[in-house]
Amino acid sequence: MVIVEPLDPWIAARDSEDLYFNASAVAYQGRGVLLLGPSGSGKSSVALGLLAFGAELICDDGIWLRAGLLTPPQGAPNLIEARGIGLLNTGPLCPSAPLSLVVELGQTEGQRLPPRRFVAVDDEKVPLIRAEHGPTLETAILQVLRHGRGNY
Repeated sequence: MVIVEPLDPWIAARDSEDLYFNASAVAYQGRGVLLLGPSGSGKSSVALGLLAFGAELICDDGIWLRAGLLTPPQGAPNLIEARGIGLLNTGPLCPSAPLSLVVELGQTEGQRLPPRRFVAVDDEKVPLIRAEHGPTLETAILQVLRHGRGNY
């Protein structure tokens, strides 16, 4: 089964065709990952874990989607929050990356092999993963980016 969902519930602001999200985003090998979820769901923690595997931070705690590209707000700091530790330097921010994967934290799939989910972005379908932050989430995200999901 394939389910296509809108991004509308997560949009915090609009500027013409540009969409702003209270989210974090990273790029891995040129592919952008949008990390959505309520406060405290682990967006920064997942981004930090992906940075440890070689991803680049696009922005923590606020991101624009412009013509399919994830871009940081003007003047965004190259910092990421590590809860209970503080703000950490990340090196230079990635200036933009095409949206390739959306991860919705704070949601769990009730099935061991959940339906394939996508979000509608313009005329494209972008893969969507719903998950709680757990010990294998970052590696699963990287595997999806490298090789996609299996068909079942």
